[in-house]
Amino acid sequence: MSDDQNPAPRSERSRFRSLAVPIACAAFAAGMLGAAFASVPLYTLFCQVTGYGGTTQRAEAAPTAVSDKQVTVRFDGNVAEGLPWTFRPNQREVRVHLGAKTDVSYHVVNNSDRPITGQALFNVTPEAAGLYFNKIACFCFSSQTLQPGETAEMPIIFYVDPEMADTEELKSLQAITLSYTFFPVDDPAPVVAEPNAGKTKGKDS
Repeated sequence: MSDDQNPAPRSERSRFRSLAVPIACAAFAAGMLGAAFASVPLYTLFCQVTGYGGTTQRAEAAPTAVSDKQVTVRFDGNVAEGLPWTFRPNQREVRVHLGAKTDVSYHVVNNSDRPITGQALFNVTPEAAGLYFNKIACFCFSSQTLQPGETAEMPIIFYVDPEMADTEELKSLQAITLSYTFFPVDDPAPVVAEPNAGKTKGKDS
């Protein structure tokens, strides 16, 4: 029997192939997306411990020695799509001595009519400065829940490690930018990172 006598089956096979390809691609993309989300907590912890990607460090207290060297710290605030919050720094920048404990804060408002929990992710630029930017207290250490229309002031206590001035790459650095982005979360959980765990620094010989 010739192919000309069976156009319908061939047409059906063509339609099947045309549908199967995008469906397979979509399934693959969904699998990759799921894997990416599953890896986020481990990746975040890795970054917080190592300073990779401009992630800051955690500390119990500021050092006793304060350097004469100063650096400008700038602050940035963002909210992810779908989070109806207003979020901005109360100070756009501060000039600090390396090693000096500094207090700043962010202003946040829940503009919705329902309680919402958010988690702030953060980094600093330049990325190499993340290893020397230490937070003693920060709203980003745990998720934050705001009631409908609630306004809050969210504090940060930090210092920039004086050892930053001993690194060839950063010794002439004049400014650091600390950036936060709040994301909505369904199941709030604290962000865990041991203070200064795995902290390694290179110094000039």
